[in-house]
Amino acid sequence: MTGQDPTPVVEIDTGKPHPARMYDWYLGGKDNYPVDEALGRQMLALDPRVPVMARVNRAFMHRATRWLARNGVRQFLDVGTGIPTEPNLHQVAQEVAPDARIVYCDNDPIVLAHAAALLRSTPGGVTEYLQADVRDPATIVEGARKILDFDRPVALSLIALLHFVSDEDGAHELVSRLLAELPSGSYLMMTHATADFTPEESAAATAKLKGAGITLALRSREEFARFFDGLDLVEPGVAVVPDWHPELGEPVPGQEDGVIPGYGAVARKP
Repeated sequence: MTGQDPTPVVEIDTGKPHPARMYDWYLGGKDNYPVDEALGRQMLALDPRVPVMARVNRAFMHRATRWLARNGVRQFLDVGTGIPTEPNLHQVAQEVAPDARIVYCDNDPIVLAHAAALLRSTPGGVTEYLQADVRDPATIVEGARKILDFDRPVALSLIALLHFVSDEDGAHELVSRLLAELPSGSYLMMTHATADFTPEESAAATAKLKGAGITLALRSREEFARFFDGLDLVEPGVAVVPDWHPELGEPVPGQEDGVIPGYGAVARKP
């Protein structure tokens, strides 16, 4: 733990669904509201495997974090953290490297309200939480610098996040700006939903989320790969999420029932 246990007073809008709370509902969590469940059920009506997709993304985070820690990475910047669900990224990293330092970042006040669960570090490591939006990379970098050494490699984690940021909001530019602050030897680990395999269901889901005020910017394999321009992809490169180093974790029940419509990759900054 970092030595300070936050007891924040936060205002949570329970009248509007939020992706982090919907994700929590998909995972079987309790930190969501009827409005989140209602829209979540609409998504399930379009594709009953949405909870499987959520678990597959989480499993990728575990595998990628494990791979990075085993390959010497000791610092992680996790943007779009979501509501704590064990094991969290720091638990996976610090199991391999007890001295790992992790900064979590999210823009949903309910995540801030539960931030203490993200701060249970090993004695030799550090965890900290920032309340910030991926659309504000300057604030993220400023806060992360207080905890992480930007002269040493950092793994930037963007799991199931950028499909909520449109091209109009500069999704690719935001990633480039974050990576520009990180030194050589840093990594980008990322997953992203796609419409490549389920175009009709994806179009319906995008429309429903838009009606609820949530942007869903599904991208093709080529558009996803652009986030890694100038980086050295770790084998097997851009892959359907469950196919990225499956030997580093356990398969998610249900992932074998058809293609999971999302991509994942890890890449190193030269």
